[in-house]
Amino acid sequence: MEKEKLETISKKLSVLISLSLRSLLGNKDFIGKSRRGTGEFVNYLADFGLNAKDIAEILDAPVQSVRTLLTPKRRKK
Repeated sequence: MEKEKLETISKKLSVLISLSLRSLLGNKDFIGKSRRGTGEFVNYLADFGLNAKDIAEILDAPVQSVRTLLTPKRRKK
């Protein structure tokens, strides 16, 4: 149980570090796409192993929408 908690914290910290680095480096991969870019954000965050609930909370999006975007048919690499 303790190991799972540490893994979850580690994943979330990885996301924060990655987003901070992107901001510092001026990476514009997601800029200028408004809500259309939500799918890209969802996939980006899911690649860190975050679950749909956590991603929805970060993006302020409905959990069901995030789950839909994470279905294999809709997921883009």
